[in-house]
Amino acid sequence: MKVSSIQPTPNPNAFKFLVDQPLAKPGETRAYAKPEQAQDDVLAQGMFAIPGVETLFFCDNFVTVSMTAEADWRGVADQVTRLLESHEPAEMPAPSAPTEDPLAALPQGGDPEMLARINALLDDRVRPALAGDGGGLQVLGLDGKTLMIRYEGACGSCPSSTQGTLMAIQNLLQSEVDEELVVTMA
Repeated sequence: MKVSSIQPTPNPNAFKFLVDQPLAKPGETRAYAKPEQAQDDVLAQGMFAIPGVETLFFCDNFVTVSMTAEADWRGVADQVTRLLESHEPAEMPAPSAPTEDPLAALPQGGDPEMLARINALLDDRVRPALAGDGGGLQVLGLDGKTLMIRYEGACGSCPSSTQGTLMAIQNLLQSEVDEELVVTMA
């Protein structure tokens, strides 16, 4: 595997490492906020062993590495690059089994048809933009007209995610799905 570039993200504590081979199945992501969550992921465990690595977000052909403010940025980047370039793709965790009912994979709570419309809109218009900045978005549930989300990757601790991006997502969903929707972060 070859690292083709290391890109800054809007989050000053996160970098996006683009590689020439898939790190996740198309349409799937893996997000780890701490090493214990990555017990079955050899590559993620190796990255968490690098001093200064705080969180990881794997998506298609990139991994976003969030680092502590005290981290030696160049040292972390060098170690992550070496680890990625020595990685064997066969080590990728097995994807979860597909479900028969596509609505069964959606978050619990709320109107399943509305959740499906929300996720389709997020897949089409929001998640690609977030991935471009090294991040992602998970829908946690719908309680009445309140949609609960969690940012992943570079978006997870980025100041602009908690303000402008959240309002932009809410405005999009209000204009396209339901004008009474409120979007909150978990």
